[in-house]
Amino acid sequence: MTSTHAFWLAGRQVTGEDTFDVTNPWDGRLVGKVGVPTDAQVEEAVAAAYAVRDEFAATPAHVRAAALDHVSKRLVERTEEIAQLISAENGKPIKWARGEVGRAVSVFRFAAEEARRFNGGDAQRLDTDAGGQGRLALTRRFPKGVVLGIAPFNFPLNLCAHKIAPAIAAGAPIILKPAPATPLSGLILGELLAETDLPAGSWSILPVANDKMPALVQDERLPVISFTGSEKVGYAIMDSVPRKHCTLELGGNGAAVVLADYASDEDLDWAAGRIATFSNYQGGQSCISVQRVIADASVYERLLPRIVAAVEAQVTGDPSGPKTDVGPLVSEDAAKRVESWVQEAVEAGATLHAGGKRDGASYAPTVLTDVPSEVTISCEEVFGPVLTVQKVNGEAEAFAAVNDSKYGLQAGVFTHDLQTAFRAHRALEVGGVVVGDVPSYRADQMPYGGVKQSGVGREGVKFAMDDYTYERVLVLTGLAL
Repeated sequence: MTSTHAFWLAGRQVTGEDTFDVTNPWDGRLVGKVGVPTDAQVEEAVAAAYAVRDEFAATPAHVRAAALDHVSKRLVERTEEIAQLISAENGKPIKWARGEVGRAVSVFRFAAEEARRFNGGDAQRLDTDAGGQGRLALTRRFPKGVVLGIAPFNFPLNLCAHKIAPAIAAGAPIILKPAPATPLSGLILGELLAETDLPAGSWSILPVANDKMPALVQDERLPVISFTGSEKVGYAIMDSVPRKHCTLELGGNGAAVVLADYASDEDLDWAAGRIATFSNYQGGQSCISVQRVIADASVYERLLPRIVAAVEAQVTGDPSGPKTDVGPLVSEDAAKRVESWVQEAVEAGATLHAGGKRDGASYAPTVLTDVPSEVTISCEEVFGPVLTVQKVNGEAEAFAAVNDSKYGLQAGVFTHDLQTAFRAHRALEVGGVVVGDVPSYRADQMPYGGVKQSGVGREGVKFAMDDYTYERVLVLTGLAL
């Protein structure tokens, strides 16, 4: 795992003049060295993608679908190898890494299916007015141009898949920038794409340094930007290119609401277990991890000790261990930031029920109550294994607490009442409401994205394809309709 990894320029593997190290956040060991593209190589990739855009848009659907199917099948064949790589570069427990590979398998399979049925065209009679007699409108979608995909570290394979697969399915060339901390999983996708018959230039995977990205973002040959990452960086990108199409998947501080009707012992055990698992999976480094629990006063006293017990039962330690639930954060600096936020909350009056300790890049799964509304951990995305629990009186107060946030990605509502579910769907200012479970549920084919400061646009293969394309109408005249 300590070899030097080349990158992918217009479908071929090349090296740069410099390299950087990828290290394991758990033990600091070197996982691999990665080549850094030169400015000239980046320009070559952009020029190649721009030059092939019309050819790629016209590529038969079966060619694109076959390529996507191939990647999906090869991911299955190499699951364990890739999972080990994800765990090594990211610090993700191996069981979660295997799950991530499985999700990427599905993303490419979904994209192959969408490629086969995409752009069939919708016909519309225009003779509903006398001026449209004999006319028929046929509407199809066409790529807006080359996509610049910028992926984060927390799902280093699957979120690269969510950039690449929809672009290929829609016939849009893509240049992917994987996260500097975790580029190896994205480069693996290059190995699999290189085995296909996709046109040269239709894809590149470039581990470009962050300080080189403003020039790429500004390049007029890249009219579509798909970014997943922090709110600060995402909106800086959008503000810098107001005439480009930007899809931004940004932060969240996901809330799990437990309402009064979710009151049996079985109900509360289920809710506590799901909350504990998904406040800590990926080390809490997921935009839809559970950060806030909002519990009705009638169940709060019975729910809280269950949550604390379930959190304390999370197995922490070496991410290569098959029973490990919670590994390290991506870096020691990330863990120090979480530590400082928890300390701030405790000093302001919050009660610590579990965790609250850091060891290098690892932070113990933590539960807080009585957290003042003005402290950082109440207002921002913690992106770590920390959970706050608050008591409310009734549904209206619970929903108001969910909405009392600048973020709006997803929310979970534990209720058995169908009418309550529909009220939650109407009232909650989020991109997705999950009933009977935590906000951390995501199916890769469903529309995924947020409102408010959680971003704009939607991912999920079909919905990303819509973002990468635009409608063009063809009007036929003189027809006997």
